[in-house]
Amino acid sequence: MTGAGRGIGREIALQLAQRGADIAVVDVEHETAEKAAREIGELGVKANAYDCDVSSLPGVEQLAEVVSRDFEHIDILVNNAGITRDRLLVRMTWEDWDAVLSVNLTGAFNFCKVFCPAMLKRRSGNIVNIASVIGQMGNAGQANYAASKAGLIGLTKSLAREFAGRGVRVNAVAPGFIRTGMTDSLSEEVRAAMMDTIPLGRFGEPRDVANVVLFLVSEFGGYVTGQVINCDGGMVTAR
Repeated sequence: MTGAGRGIGREIALQLAQRGADIAVVDVEHETAEKAAREIGELGVKANAYDCDVSSLPGVEQLAEVVSRDFEHIDILVNNAGITRDRLLVRMTWEDWDAVLSVNLTGAFNFCKVFCPAMLKRRSGNIVNIASVIGQMGNAGQANYAASKAGLIGLTKSLAREFAGRGVRVNAVAPGFIRTGMTDSLSEEVRAAMMDTIPLGRFGEPRDVANVVLFLVSEFGGYVTGQVINCDGGMVTAR
């Protein structure tokens, strides 16, 4: 899974590992991936660390060659890698736009492009794309991020239609405000304003998102494909 070195990605990897899944920990920072892989490996599963720029198709292709030697096959692909470059549109540079779209959207395309053919051949597999409620709502100062996540939702629905006949399910999870290093660094004023938008009255935890992913890739989600499941404490519903 991509972006597995920290935050939501790391928690998803840990929860999958606790249920016996071997994990290919992919992160742009090798030390971060290594640290997460060591922690995951302590759960008694195989966990290998790989550094990769998900926006580079040649890089992903090279990664796939290594992963295919290390693991018999890939049953689950979680596209979680993502970045932000928040600015109002009038101040947003082309580099800000391109960087976010390249990682958040093109990165998911690259991994699906490279790893899905083997799933289709086996007629079995699960893909979960980590989107965002911002891809549904939009948000001032996040035109690039919103566009990338909206595109990821469109990619999810399209691939679900393409792959269903081969037994491969494709879904997305759209988190709201999840407690991570990013939200912990916000001012109390900003945090309070965010809280006012959440009917459940709390920020989500990475475990909340991981639980939805666990459902989607398990037998309990066996008849679910092409869906976007919001994990946002009712935030989108309340608007």
